[in-house]
Amino acid sequence: MERALGPDARFREGLSNGQINLPRCDGCDKPHFFPRINCPHCGGTALTWHQALGTGEVHTTTTVRRRPESGGDYNVCMVELSEGVRMMSRVDGIAPADVKIGMPVAVFVGDIDGAPAVLCKPAEG
Repeated sequence: MERALGPDARFREGLSNGQINLPRCDGCDKPHFFPRINCPHCGGTALTWHQALGTGEVHTTTTVRRRPESGGDYNVCMVELSEGVRMMSRVDGIAPADVKIGMPVAVFVGDIDGAPAVLCKPAEG
C-alpha cells in the first residue's frame, strides 16, 4: 500500500521535480498557499493539485543587509502569483534596491543552499 504524502511533502516533491504545484479546492475552486489539508476559504477537504502558471508580481519587498564577504545584500519579497496566492521568495538577477512593489516577475524553481525553492526573476517584456 502506497503511503499518501501530506500537503507540505507533496508541495516539496513538486519542487524537487521542478514544478510549483498549488492545492485547489474542489468545492469552491480557489487555490491556496501554504499547503494544508483543509481549504482555508470554505473548509473543504477535497483538494486537487495544479501546476502554477509561473507568473506574478512583487507584493512587498525588503533588503537584507550582509557584509560583502558574507555574500552581500539580497532581497526578500512576498510575491502574489497569478493564481492569487502569496508566498515568500526573492527576485534574482537584479540589485535588491531595484526590486519594486508591483514589479511583474517570472516564478520558477531554483536552488537555495542545495534545496529546491520558489524564486523569481524580472518578467521579460
